Amino acid sequence: MNTAFILMAQYNGQAIIPLERVCKDYFTHLTVEMFQRKVLAGQIKIPITRLEPSQKSAKGIHITDLAAYLDLQREAAIKECHQLNGFRKAG
Repeated sequence: MNTAFILMAQYNGQAIIPLERVCKDYFTHLTVEMFQRKVLAGQIKIPITRLEPSQKSAKGIHITDLAAYLDLQREAAIKECHQLNGFRKAG
């Protein structure tokens, strides 16, 4: 399964997803302002893209960055599950 393809379908092919949508869909516990603070503090490791150099420009997350972030979160969850349940990675 390719996360980026799923996101393309979810967001109708948009390359940059507005922060409001990303928060609404994936960070429901955070306001946009809190999300930005956590990103700037390094607590959430995902780049925010500005559409212009201005401080007031629209901001969003590039679809490939969101896909990579979601995939990393999934990998961490699988690793934790395996550690908690005593599974070993095959191979």
